[in-house]
Amino acid sequence: MDAFYEWYGALTSTLQVFWAIALITSLVFAIQMILTFVGIGDADADVDMDMCGGADFSDGSTLDMGGSMQLFTVRNLINFFLGLGWGGVCLSSLIHNTMLLVIAAVGVGLLFVYAFLLVYRQLFRLESNGAFHTDDCVGRTVDVYLTVPAGRSGNGKVQVSFSGSVQELAAMTDSATAIPSGAKVRVLEIIDSTTVLVDKA
Repeated sequence: MDAFYEWYGALTSTLQVFWAIALITSLVFAIQMILTFVGIGDADADVDMDMCGGADFSDGSTLDMGGSMQLFTVRNLINFFLGLGWGGVCLSSLIHNTMLLVIAAVGVGLLFVYAFLLVYRQLFRLESNGAFHTDDCVGRTVDVYLTVPAGRSGNGKVQVSFSGSVQELAAMTDSATAIPSGAKVRVLEIIDSTTVLVDKA
């Protein structure tokens, strides 16, 4: 620890500030990412930002990656200071004018925010593309998993293949005869969020 204090004390005041920002925000960033991946945090609010060709970013979360993105969040503030601190540290050997160094470090901080927004945006797009919606089933031919009783007298089950996964939905039919397990049926309409109306394909 003494070696650290000796090394830190030998730095210029500007570098001391940059190193302090870099180390503190790196620690906070690491904690933030751990909390994100264990699922702490939630996205509720919506704030729009016209960026990246009209991209819409909105997010009320400061820890979670769920939802869309918001420009002014604790997360983005941390990203900014992370870039600012490490930008100042890394550029200090190339830029000796303090004012220019600060300006360059601020630029790096802004680039960090922009880069993380783009990364999160791609993650959210993948999440959205992989989301299953019952409406997507209409018109599709699916497999009967459990016999569908005739005349809407009860619920059967159908299996829907979607984006590499299999979803199970309750199913009813207007057919005068029951549709047995293993049969192919066509989804005619959505009865509710978990139940579809089917008929023999």
